[in-house]
Amino acid sequence: MGFKEGVLPDVDPATFMDRPYLERIKVTSRFWAEDGFGTPKMLPLIYIVKVLVLYIGIGVTIATLTSGFGVFDVGTWWDQPIIYQKLVLWTVLLETLGLAGSWGPLAGHFAPMTSGFKCWLRPETIRLPPWPDKVPFTRGDRRTIIDVLIYAAVLVTVVVALFAPRVTGTDVDASFAGYDLVNPTLFWPILAFLVLLGLRDKVAFIATRPEQYMPAMLFFALAPALGLVDMIIALKLLIVTVWVGAGVSKIGKHFGKVVPPMISNTPWMLSKGLKRAHYRNFPNDLQPSGLAHFMAHGLGTIVEIITPLVLLFVANKTVALIAVLLMVCFHLFILSTFPLAVPLEWNALFAYTTVFLFLGFGNTEGFWILGDVTNVWPIVVIAAGLVFFPILGNLRPDLVSFLPSMRQYAGNWASAQWAITPAAERKLEECVVRPSPNIITQLQTAGYPEDVAEVVLSLTTGWRSMHSQGPGLMSVLLNEVGDREGEYRFREAEFACNSLVAFNFGDGHFHNEDLIRALQSRCQFAPGEFLVAWVESQPIHRNYQEYKLIDAALGVIERGTWLVSDSADSQPWLPNGLVPRTVTWRADSSSGARR
Repeated sequence: MGFKEGVLPDVDPATFMDRPYLERIKVTSRFWAEDGFGTPKMLPLIYIVKVLVLYIGIGVTIATLTSGFGVFDVGTWWDQPIIYQKLVLWTVLLETLGLAGSWGPLAGHFAPMTSGFKCWLRPETIRLPPWPDKVPFTRGDRRTIIDVLIYAAVLVTVVVALFAPRVTGTDVDASFAGYDLVNPTLFWPILAFLVLLGLRDKVAFIATRPEQYMPAMLFFALAPALGLVDMIIALKLLIVTVWVGAGVSKIGKHFGKVVPPMISNTPWMLSKGLKRAHYRNFPNDLQPSGLAHFMAHGLGTIVEIITPLVLLFVANKTVALIAVLLMVCFHLFILSTFPLAVPLEWNALFAYTTVFLFLGFGNTEGFWILGDVTNVWPIVVIAAGLVFFPILGNLRPDLVSFLPSMRQYAGNWASAQWAITPAAERKLEECVVRPSPNIITQLQTAGYPEDVAEVVLSLTTGWRSMHSQGPGLMSVLLNEVGDREGEYRFREAEFACNSLVAFNFGDGHFHNEDLIRALQSRCQFAPGEFLVAWVESQPIHRNYQEYKLIDAALGVIERGTWLVSDSADSQPWLPNGLVPRTVTWRADSSSGARR
């Protein structure tokens, strides 16, 4: 691939979409295994510049200058709590604006590359409340001026805290002597407006990454009550919970299937032979190889569980330094692979956080280890609060987003795929107030002819087919459309969701029947025009996943389950037939038969 020009599968774009869907999946999944998204080298460079200049360059400049430090006097500020506080605020600001995770072409934002604030500051765009039937004054799926003002209030309060004058640590609590802080009272308005935002719109709320940053901001707000030692220990518990939760969630069949396509899309991985080595027998068998399983569970699962526990409990400088370097490399490696949700800023912040917490306030100093808390019960409550959503989300994934469940990038996420007619897809553009056009339109705006744009967009369904849920989702749709397959375009719902509500990050809860119902109210699809296969994450104690088949005009028309092993062990193009499913309910009939 060139600097400005990407590569595409070796097909005739004019006839490619006339091929049977599974034949197209065979082409796109094999292409992805060797070339990833096929994007030009310029694209990762854009992301690198964004991280280095916008996030690190501007962020560090703001954090240091507003805190009384010189930008380049790193030795004076790297272990200062106020710098960490300001970098958290800067990250929250970029996430809230839509300029961090889920930004750009790797998240389905081609033209424009930014959608976040363009959606959440605009009345009449789609709003998805989490509990409209339980929380008063949250019903409805249209953004109002009230929603715009709440979102704007989050931005304003974050900016105020970011640029506000520092306060002397002793003015907060005697234990902070020698340190400056962001005024703790400035975090309370941010937290309050975030809660209001979350009750009104789960998409805009999750886009701020509250599971990562709200606990930290709460600890900053509670600094006068906690004191320095307990605040640092609480922050350590937070990051260890994130790491260990993510590590535990990688156990099973899902994460092994995440690593090969992620490596295949890594821009610096130039060797096609090394990419192929992550598959059992390319091109005929795209199951993960032994190398892929080692990468996933040896360098992934084990490292992400064991190393954080070492950092939390071991008081040895050499061991701590090795463990810190390991976790920093862990995050920088993820950043370098440019995963499709592109959580680049998050990984950069966590690399710094590791150094700040475990070297700046290392266990060997005698104050920062878990057994040295000054007030036990607040830390017990904090620890219980931190593990509550990961435990609940793993047992009942239908109740909790996979992000607060700390299952980020584990492969076990709710997901969906669409079968939509061209006429119905045009309705989405004509009838919905949205931050960006359909992705097929965005690609044409970016300069691709329509037939070439269809080939590019087909790579997203090829990508999904390589993950554990992909074969099951395709099976549900293909079983439903039967010999009418040629009437539909198959779309990856995560990318389509991004273009409609400005954010996704892999959370299928953003494009379940709530979103489809909102689209139906605006577009009035006819029965059969727009079909969605949707599947929930696997509960940690079950060996199956629950799926729904949604007709936009009729609602949910089928429910059922499939064994995780049946879907995960299938080749992307289903050479052995559709994934077996147990239909538990059907709108026109009930059946317990295996299909």
